[in-house]
Amino acid sequence: MTAGRDDTADGITWEVRPAVESDWPAYRAIRLEMLEDTPIAFLETLEAARAHPDEHWRRRTANASAASELFGAVTPDGRWIGTMGGFHAVSSPDPHLVGVYVTPAQRGRENGVADALLAAVIAWARPRSDRLLLEVHESNLPAIRYYERHGFAFTGRTQPYPLDRTALELEMAVEL
Repeated sequence: MTAGRDDTADGITWEVRPAVESDWPAYRAIRLEMLEDTPIAFLETLEAARAHPDEHWRRRTANASAASELFGAVTPDGRWIGTMGGFHAVSSPDPHLVGVYVTPAQRGRENGVADALLAAVIAWARPRSDRLLLEVHESNLPAIRYYERHGFAFTGRTQPYPLDRTALELEMAVEL
């Protein structure tokens, strides 16, 4: 399944597709990059991620659960330049957008990487619900602006950010 195929502004070819178990080294690399680049955007520290054994990364990319799907924007040589996932907890009527990241050199509307990844997650979420939720750190203004441009709106629900209980995670939703 290819959710999108494009060339970024600098000519890098990529495609959006669901992760497979053999993607684990590339996914691990981008996960470590994302935690270093934007530590407030994820519910894990770089140190904790570095400590995970290979089996952890294999499980994350295997997409073996009906409740979640991990997508990557992948170059022909297997490098991941972006990632997004969908997660649908049994306790929630609506799925969540999670793990949103595009490597800095490939960010921007002209590259289309984030938009193609979001389209893949929305296609995954549509059969599950008529809305998609996400939680974003209150200080992550670039992410908030991106989500608002794509129709997400604040629901009014908040919760303490798990890695710093003095900060908030803000819930946003978009109608599918």
